[in-house]
Amino acid sequence: MLAIHPYRRLLGAGLLAAALTSGCGTTSTPLAPVSAEEVSAASGPETPEFIPIVRYGRYTLVELAPTAAQRDLLLQTIDVSMPEDARATVGDGLRHVLKRSGYQLCETAHAVIELYALPLPVAHLHLGPMTLLDALLTLAGPAWELHADDRARQICFERPGDSVAAEPTPEPAAADAVQTFPLMPSIPGGQP
Repeated sequence: MLAIHPYRRLLGAGLLAAALTSGCGTTSTPLAPVSAEEVSAASGPETPEFIPIVRYGRYTLVELAPTAAQRDLLLQTIDVSMPEDARATVGDGLRHVLKRSGYQLCETAHAVIELYALPLPVAHLHLGPMTLLDALLTLAGPAWELHADDRARQICFERPGDSVAAEPTPEPAAADAVQTFPLMPSIPGGQP
């Protein structure tokens, strides 16, 4: 017969007691039954989306799809340092940021000429890394709204209140424009 050393017997008894007492502290909650509809919906194989890829090198796989910045040019990341010209304006900064972006500035609105003539702050001499949209909004400031014409690839700015004021107010009809007033006020009782 094998002889068990007393310290091994105590160690085994201590482990057994620890396992039994730790199991008593947990409570279990019964699980709700799962319906057959949930099981059939969950067990159906999902069709994976086809993503074309190509292998570059030994360990690199590249998706053959345009990035979000290639689809929406305002999301491209830029890191621009403006030329340190003593007479740089906000318009110069906007044109420099848009130089290779695929967009150009609208030059038609007279209110925007006010924005373009403002001096370029020193804090705006280096912009980025940030998206093109954020850089344009930073250069223009919070008083101007950006409107992008994706068809003509033009960036336009306007003041928020100018879009309502720029719309012509309709002229009143000729019949509504002429108002008639009595020459003499009517006096109750018949005669003036």
